[in-house]
Amino acid sequence: MPELPEVESSVRYIRSKVLGRTFVDVWTDTLKMGVCKGSIKGDFKELVLGKKILSVKRRAKNIIFELSDNFSLLVHYKMTGHLLLGRWTRKDKGWVSDVAGPLRDDKMNSYIRFIFFLDNEEQLAFSDVRKFGKIELWRDSELAKELSLLGPEPLCEKFDLSEFKKIISGKKRIIKPLIMDQKIIAGIGNIYATDALWLSGIHPERRADSLSEKEINNLFSAIRTVLKQGIENRGDSMVDFRLPDGSKGKYQNYQKAYGKDGKKCENKCGSTIKKIKVGGRGTYFCPVCQKK
Repeated sequence: MPELPEVESSVRYIRSKVLGRTFVDVWTDTLKMGVCKGSIKGDFKELVLGKKILSVKRRAKNIIFELSDNFSLLVHYKMTGHLLLGRWTRKDKGWVSDVAGPLRDDKMNSYIRFIFFLDNEEQLAFSDVRKFGKIELWRDSELAKELSLLGPEPLCEKFDLSEFKKIISGKKRIIKPLIMDQKIIAGIGNIYATDALWLSGIHPERRADSLSEKEINNLFSAIRTVLKQGIENRGDSMVDFRLPDGSKGKYQNYQKAYGKDGKKCENKCGSTIKKIKVGGRGTYFCPVCQKK
């Protein structure tokens, strides 16, 4: 599932291209994706048409388009979704990019489920092979209440070490699911939680209340390090994620432990990365560097 760095990379690209643009048409083959939330009544398409994009931002793993008339469009990639920006033509019950390159040639960009037509003839499309992604129309005030239930942003200036300690210290929960809990910290998923725990030398099955002050300090630093590196490399495209121009991110080339089952630990400790399940998720760790 795309995490904070992937979503942030998408937002930064899209924001530079669509501000001030207006929706002039909408197409979808997945009606459940285009839904009105909260107290909004009416047809999704009719309500979206004519709305101007005022801003594009990220909250946790959500992309939020702030629109005119106090509406917001929320996009969540879920497992395999991603937004694309370009121009497509309908052919043989599908959509084909008008321009050669990854938008046309990369199969992961071909599962077009949703297209917003903009007033400059560009199109904002949503590709999602597994159809789990969601696109929702909210009133600004109601969306703000919904998003307020999420935890703090880990790269926000206000989220400092003291705030992190308040969240982590004394908790009897296993550390990996804890830092992935979106109501505790927003935006961290399996990839970056795995790598942060490896970087800080903490076993993913440790309980939070067993961590020393030094370990908590190291984990805080490691979380920020891997998230920033993820953003610098425009996300992780080890599997499904693609950027809005259709290209791949590069963080998969810098993964610390995630996906490295059976490979030598980068710390040159002589051990190999092992894979286990923690909280139902595949988890990778070094048995030497991350002792339980």
